[in-house]
Amino acid sequence: MKKLVIIPTYNEIENMKSLLPALLSLPEKFDILVVDDSSPDNTAGYVFDFGKTETRVHLLLREKKSGLGKAYIAGFEWGLQRGYEALVEMDADFSHRPEDLVKILQKLETDDVVVGSRYIAGGATVNWGLIRKLISRGGGVYSRLILGYPVQDWTGGFNGWRAQVLRDIKLSEIQSNGYSFQIELKYKAQKCGYKVTEVPIVFEDRRVGQSKMSLKIVLEAFYKVWMIRF
Repeated sequence: MKKLVIIPTYNEIENMKSLLPALLSLPEKFDILVVDDSSPDNTAGYVFDFGKTETRVHLLLREKKSGLGKAYIAGFEWGLQRGYEALVEMDADFSHRPEDLVKILQKLETDDVVVGSRYIAGGATVNWGLIRKLISRGGGVYSRLILGYPVQDWTGGFNGWRAQVLRDIKLSEIQSNGYSFQIELKYKAQKCGYKVTEVPIVFEDRRVGQSKMSLKIVLEAFYKVWMIRF
């Protein structure tokens, strides 16, 4: 199975210097696509140079910063056009651990949608404050009640998809772009009849750089859930 790991970036050059070698050292074989929004810190330049000697690393450079959801959709479309059969979303900042990526990739051999879950047995969050935990947990319960499907981790972004799932979801019709993007993808996949399989992951707070999370993104998710449902 031809597999692609998609990593959106904006000012992540320091994390890229550690993450790319860490991913390439894993026992699973897959390609990497870094989707960069013209980072001022030259993340794209670093990735481009890295890819000159490592053919498994690719760069998709976008003109400007325009949201996580749009970055992932651009990455999905790039991968689908090139015949990848399994595509995984992954953060650039080590909050998604490389060792957990292996579990997601392996599960995609047999399952259509694989969610790296913080909220099933064996899953956890590390170095999170109480408020952040409440927002994340509450968002999951809120989404589960409104959308009616039994996923435990609706808001998490460490997810794997078979190519056919992404085609059936119809990426061009996705409305969300921020925190609710992950919720909408999971909902539409299940509405299309696909089962979501959750595997436990440990989510660690970022090692280097500044979080992209904001109050605006969180509030958007709470009202967008209703738009997704109806």
